[in-house]
Amino acid sequence: MASTRDIRRRIKSIKSTQQITKAMKMVSAAKLRRAQSSVMAARPYSDELGQVLAHLRKGNANHPFLQAKEVKKVCFVVFAGERGLCGGFNSNIFRRAEMEIEKAGFPHAVVAVGRKTRDYFRRRRHELAMEFTNVGDNPAFIQAKELAQRLSALYIDGTFDEIHLVYSEFKSALTQTPVRKQLLPVPHPEEDPDEPADATEYLFEPDETALVQALLPRYVDIAVYRAMLEAKASEHGARMTAMSAATDNALEIIDRLTLSLNRARQAAITKEISEIVGGAAALS
Repeated sequence: MASTRDIRRRIKSIKSTQQITKAMKMVSAAKLRRAQSSVMAARPYSDELGQVLAHLRKGNANHPFLQAKEVKKVCFVVFAGERGLCGGFNSNIFRRAEMEIEKAGFPHAVVAVGRKTRDYFRRRRHELAMEFTNVGDNPAFIQAKELAQRLSALYIDGTFDEIHLVYSEFKSALTQTPVRKQLLPVPHPEEDPDEPADATEYLFEPDETALVQALLPRYVDIAVYRAMLEAKASEHGARMTAMSAATDNALEIIDRLTLSLNRARQAAITKEISEIVGGAAALS
């Protein structure tokens, strides 16, 4: 059995760790509230923009972003965390990215968004076309636009024939779902056979071609921005959940060690009493 001094030292160490994990949980909770509000604000705009483009693209298939190419090389833009201590968040993203890369079956390259993404794919000898780090806890639209423009340039000049986004879609602080969505060429909207066709008539001003030219680059920017926001909210939620579990586990360990400390103290007292009684008996 460990000595009381060793047990007290362990209890003190775990209490210090518990204070750190509790503080990280509170910080992540505050960051999550802000990130979640940003995600909820971005989703309606992104969805409505996609619906407008679905009506516009029918007669405007000549735009480079709409033209499908013969696939020779694919790009996967993988969004993960800048730091760890967020449970299985990063590993789930990497597992989904590896699955999508294997499923594609074409030569590929990875655009790493986040330090953890860069380190993971660099260790596994994947080709890194670009790395985009230091995104911060609250991604700005200008950051997403810069990344989107660089991705668009790689698609237009023929470096890649398809570009896919792999990120974690935020559901709640407890649930984040890794997803893969095609960025370029802009995919056709999926039509649900059970849903009636949309018979709404739209009047466009200026003409539809001019609107497509203006909205498609914005659609790509918003898609990248939304992926950034979803990934960051998911990271904060995963970290808050992981730190909450770590705090609870530290409390359980402290309780067990406290029980062990009490037992060790009782054993020491019993031993001393036995020695005193034995000594008194020997003298008499």
